[in-house]
Amino acid sequence: MEHAISHERIPTHIFADSEKASKAVALEMAALIRQKSKENKPAVLGLATGSSPKKVYQELIRMHKEEGLSFKNVITFNLDEYHPMEPDSVQSYVRFMKEQLFDQIDIPVTNYHLPDGTLPIEKIPEFCKDYEDKIEKLGGLDFHLLGIGRNGHIGFNEPGSLINSKTRLMTLDINTKIDAAVDFGGLAKVPKKAITLGIDKIMQAKRIVLLAWGEHKAESVARAVEGQVTSDIPASYLQQHTNATFILDETAAALLTRIKTPWLVDSVTWDRKMIKKAVTHLSLHLEKPVLKLTNKDYNENGLSDLLSLYGQAYEINIEVFNYLQHTISGWPGGKPNADDTNRPERAFPAKKKVIIFSPHPDDDIISMGGTFQRLQDQGHEVHVAYQTTGNIAVADDEALRFAEFVVDFNEKFESPNIKANKIYKDAIRFLKNKKDSELDIDAVRQIKGLIRKGEAKNTCRFVGIKKENAHFLEMPFYETGTIRKKPLAEIDIQLIIDLIETVQPHQIYAAGDLADPHGTHKVCLDAVFEAISRIKHREYMKNCWVWLYKGAWAEWDIDQIEMAVPMSPDQVFKKRMGIFKHQSQKDGVVFQGDDSREFWQRAEDRNRGTAQIYNKLGLAEYEAMEAFVRWKF
Repeated sequence: MEHAISHERIPTHIFADSEKASKAVALEMAALIRQKSKENKPAVLGLATGSSPKKVYQELIRMHKEEGLSFKNVITFNLDEYHPMEPDSVQSYVRFMKEQLFDQIDIPVTNYHLPDGTLPIEKIPEFCKDYEDKIEKLGGLDFHLLGIGRNGHIGFNEPGSLINSKTRLMTLDINTKIDAAVDFGGLAKVPKKAITLGIDKIMQAKRIVLLAWGEHKAESVARAVEGQVTSDIPASYLQQHTNATFILDETAAALLTRIKTPWLVDSVTWDRKMIKKAVTHLSLHLEKPVLKLTNKDYNENGLSDLLSLYGQAYEINIEVFNYLQHTISGWPGGKPNADDTNRPERAFPAKKKVIIFSPHPDDDIISMGGTFQRLQDQGHEVHVAYQTTGNIAVADDEALRFAEFVVDFNEKFESPNIKANKIYKDAIRFLKNKKDSELDIDAVRQIKGLIRKGEAKNTCRFVGIKKENAHFLEMPFYETGTIRKKPLAEIDIQLIIDLIETVQPHQIYAAGDLADPHGTHKVCLDAVFEAISRIKHREYMKNCWVWLYKGAWAEWDIDQIEMAVPMSPDQVFKKRMGIFKHQSQKDGVVFQGDDSREFWQRAEDRNRGTAQIYNKLGLAEYEAMEAFVRWKF
């Protein structure tokens, strides 16, 4: 862990990834539990839910099973619960805590406490007072684990909450509801209220650790850590706590001053990467092309050290301009018989074997459709690996439409397949009577998976990919029927290894999203990384390059991009037509998030945005660009 920098008003530690960070936090919690046990005292813990603490809980479970860490002296109080909410509901935090922690350790049932989402509204004030009284009688919380919302909330203390707010029933902020819509299968199904531990009681905890992972948390983290204390960002209240710490992965820390503009904080090593980062930031900040930056611009914006190394702005400008120019290539598979010294990809072999890993059955065309098409048109052997079925992202009425079609088809043509007909009739019966919180039966999940498989096949036909080059891996970790997935297992990784071993590619493309509303992208990326790490010693892997693309929500920062593939207006339109093949993902998808645009609109806006940034920096103006970062293993 590093020391906090002066810009940060809360001690903040940045880890390479959430796994390393989670293990460090779990170690601290375990040490507290053991110390309290020695003193014959309870360890009183405040606990959070959501994706952030999952790996902490996994590590605590591991320590319990492998190292004998006992939780018999542990008493816990959870932060919050939706209201109304049945404890056995898929979205219930009671169920979450039991599945993710309590049922796998030796904590007595009487020792964990959670808000009751079934209470009548008139009984909630009394419950909340009693909840706080229980904590006080135990001498307060020894340790509180927190997450942070995209709007800066802690617990369900939404923006506007006062520092002295008590445990209460809270109306959820629209941004909180939008973020939760993924779990509930749509915004309309998210409860309007939740019971939350008040900020006053949180602030009384002796020790507070807040976790934040991913790019989508970066803005709220920066405002909480470096901004003024304000009710607009409730997490900023932690600046006034004497023993609070923020634990971040690198992506959640991306907007902190020491990460975004480190030259303004301390001396830096002026390598190629840092120079590119500083100069592109300066250019965009001043709204001046790179080649027009002056000595005065560098001196007045904290870059005098860089200027002193080069002597003249002109020399820096030319160098960075060339860096940027060399990232642009209309030959993502390498240009045959060309000097590739300054090209992002190798000229040899002229015809490459390529695997595009697509987490869902549409990420290939949405995220890199122009590059996908160009690789095929330029004669490379392109394979697409659809890692999951994507079945939970199909609306019930869409599945019902397909199921009824099959039944009508069988009846029309007197199909003798009685078994298939029964499956589809069972699916129809279920869908017509399905409750909001009810999980799809297997038959329905299969139908939804087939819908998305058919759409992916249609896209491949459109691009020109051979039928045998479309691989549907159906990784088992995904098949839970809910947003909450199983941990990555050996079988998931082996599916990736088997395909790579069969194809022996020269190029691999994978979704490099480190923040993704689904969460699936990150797991799929982890599987690809792990598979490659196991077979990287193979001879053919010495000639394999890995390129990472982003999803529909975000793009690589300009200083990160190592290959930018330009697109003409015609190519943009063709990509749009490819995206249209995924009919189940049009006209209001299941997991819309806070962006009302359809996927083709998001993709085009993002691709045009990338091209515009290159143009603002003083490079050629293209209609759109798809960007990639190389991962070196």
